[in-house]
Amino acid sequence: MLTLPTARNKVTANGMLLAAILIHNLTYPLSAAGGTWPALFYGFYAAIFVLATWALTDMKTLRLFVGSAGLAVFIAGVLNSYVPSSTTALAIYLASIAYHLGMVVVLVRYTFGARTVMTDVLLSATSLYLVIGSGFAAVLALIEWSAPGSFVASSGTAIDWQQMVYFSYVTLTTLGYGDITPVSFYAQSFVVFEAIGGTLYTVILLSRLVGLHASQGS
Repeated sequence: MLTLPTARNKVTANGMLLAAILIHNLTYPLSAAGGTWPALFYGFYAAIFVLATWALTDMKTLRLFVGSAGLAVFIAGVLNSYVPSSTTALAIYLASIAYHLGMVVVLVRYTFGARTVMTDVLLSATSLYLVIGSGFAAVLALIEWSAPGSFVASSGTAIDWQQMVYFSYVTLTTLGYGDITPVSFYAQSFVVFEAIGGTLYTVILLSRLVGLHASQGS
């Protein structure tokens, strides 16, 4: 996927990142499965953004930050899967937030720093949208951890991490199915912020891409 200092084929690198994110989102239930599945899942999860960062930027500080966050995600994730506790849950939420923030910075720089509209930029923009969604899932889970009952499911069941991933993407895309409802002040504030952010991201991205395309044609 990469060569030093960065990947030569940016289309391949961004395509592999997007595919890895989709696989991660589809296989999230493995984090709660038994046996070796949680370790395999968190190993995959912890490697995705680290490899992508090395492929897409040569900034040492970003590589170090994402690499450190990836290691923290793996350790906290494995601990939370095999010896779950309130402390390990907090650790995985905080590590995931840091991990996603690092990847957001990498993809924002790559997507909005581009001078021309190419396939790699479109793939990067799509990955950024998905990373924002999964990153907010960790933020919302942290809110529920700090104040249980901040989110209520219409089914009456407890809200877990996997449901937060689902709810985050429903909110980001402004679908609003209504099966999960934020009821606390902080929950409502962050959910509204995510919904507005998802809409603004689409508008800003389209404006940016159209502007770049127009400048290429002139």
